[in-house]
Amino acid sequence: MSAAAPRANSRPPREGAFGWALLRLCSIAVYIFMFAPIVVVILLAFNSSRSGAFPMEGFSLQWFGKLFANDSIVEAFKTSLILAATSSALATVIGVMAALALVRYDFRGKEGIQTFLSLPLLMPEVVMGVALLMFLKFLSMPRSFAVLLLGHTVLSLPYVVLLVQARLVGLRSSYEEAAWTLGANRIQTFFEVTLPLISPAIVGGFLFAATLSFDNITATLFWKKPGIETVPTKIFAMLRTSVSPEINALGAVMIVITILLPLIGGYMVRRFAKAR
Repeated sequence: MSAAAPRANSRPPREGAFGWALLRLCSIAVYIFMFAPIVVVILLAFNSSRSGAFPMEGFSLQWFGKLFANDSIVEAFKTSLILAATSSALATVIGVMAALALVRYDFRGKEGIQTFLSLPLLMPEVVMGVALLMFLKFLSMPRSFAVLLLGHTVLSLPYVVLLVQARLVGLRSSYEEAAWTLGANRIQTFFEVTLPLISPAIVGGFLFAATLSFDNITATLFWKKPGIETVPTKIFAMLRTSVSPEINALGAVMIVITILLPLIGGYMVRRFAKAR
């Protein structure tokens, strides 16, 4: 009868336990550093005091009422929503066509186009803002909403291309080949076969692009003409004069919208994927 094998020690070595504890502590500190300002802004948005600082003197919704009674802030919201919806729609249409061409076709300069489309991901927004501004000056074009729309579309385009590309790469071309064999042309195949299969990536790319556009401030400051304000630039302008409780309320609304858009996108993608 063989002797029983010694019980393996399930506890990690003392050095390993210390390392894991230090890693957990650092992770908690990073999360606190990231999310504490968000929590503070949301809490102070409901503070009844005009000081806009701790300690809170009571709970109140008055700053949200004053926020939406401010015509300039409402106009900034309208501008941001129109800009985000339009630029993300343009980026989605162009991005889907570019992704299809890059994945399904071989042509000269393909690698160069792929690199060119990825440049906004690699370059800082300040560089992009200055570059487009100098290009417009060379063309003698004034800053306008159309320029702002063009810039936001360029910034959002790479994200849509990458998301749709990833979906197309994982999609077997045999589905499209079967449709062609059955007599469908390329347009019919795209709308009846390819488009439904890549819809989750398209929805995700659209909402991701809309979130990027709605939150953008660095490049927007370079491209907008005087008199046009988005929500981020409006907050920036308000902070230059004073810190009022309305800024906390506006920041809270921005945070909620920024969080809700990706959540709604993820829910729609999962629901659509289950339905398919």
